[in-house]
Amino acid sequence: MDPRRRTLAGALAALAAGPLAAPPARAQGAWPARPVKLVVPYPPGGPTDIVARLVGQRLADRLKQPFVIENRAGAGGNIGAEAAAKSPADGHTLLIGTTAHAINRSLFPNLGYDIRRDFAPVALLTQIPLVLVVPASSPASSVAEVVAMAKARGGALPYGSSGNGQSTHLAAEMFATMAGAPMTHVPYKGSAPALTDLAGGQVALMFDTMLSAMPQVKAGRLKAIAVTSAVRAPSAPELPTVAESAGMAGYEATAWNGLFAPAGTPPEVLAALAKATAEVLAEPETRQRFAADGALVGSGTPAAFGAFVAKEIETWRAVVQRANVKVD
Repeated sequence: MDPRRRTLAGALAALAAGPLAAPPARAQGAWPARPVKLVVPYPPGGPTDIVARLVGQRLADRLKQPFVIENRAGAGGNIGAEAAAKSPADGHTLLIGTTAHAINRSLFPNLGYDIRRDFAPVALLTQIPLVLVVPASSPASSVAEVVAMAKARGGALPYGSSGNGQSTHLAAEMFATMAGAPMTHVPYKGSAPALTDLAGGQVALMFDTMLSAMPQVKAGRLKAIAVTSAVRAPSAPELPTVAESAGMAGYEATAWNGLFAPAGTPPEVLAALAKATAEVLAEPETRQRFAADGALVGSGTPAAFGAFVAKEIETWRAVVQRANVKVD
């Protein structure tokens, strides 16, 4: 395989072992004046961690300071986010936020942070479509056939997710609501065990990120039905969108990653960070690595990202309320 086309995960494997290196520090007084901590509120090796390591390394190259990954997993991304919110607002601690942080405002009544009040949006980094997958042996090969199968089971059709309240859970609930076909949720502790049971037929379907699901499809263990983005994914253009199916117009759900700084970070620091991040996202190599795993590269201004987050909060609030989702 041409090394230029290697997947994002493979290209970044060496980065997972330690801090992200950088050339010597800039002159005293300039930002960043010391290493920058990137808080990733999930374990190492997952999609958010992979995105953080690539973007962090590119920022380190541009800003002449290391960007050090700190994995603070737990509570659906809340532990890391709360820690980042309470950090000094000087640009030396940043958060990689996700779809979960928009969802969690509606799921957790007593969060120790508010993603809008306690953070300044910097940049939308990636949007990764989810993909509707079924076991390779499933009789369903289209969205319409999945809906018919769910309706035939009268709400008893089991679907897996990476966890209660995660985007993989709520994407399925949005699907069930729009299709008028209730299903039974079976939450797992992460995508890997859920995909294993799906391949074995213990659950009938799952919505998961392309990053983790498509290798199982390529290996012949799963069958991909449709993607959840508004447009077809460039990495799998043969797959229709859910929204293309009858009765599902307007369906859209993506797993996104974004860069945030604690509220109160100086405007000049936010501007410098936003500029450097936009340059990183525009690099052909960065775009190619993300695209290889089905990720759509983010763009736009901090204000546009803030508006995007506000819209996501309202979208998922409606899903949580309609489906009456409760956290364990």
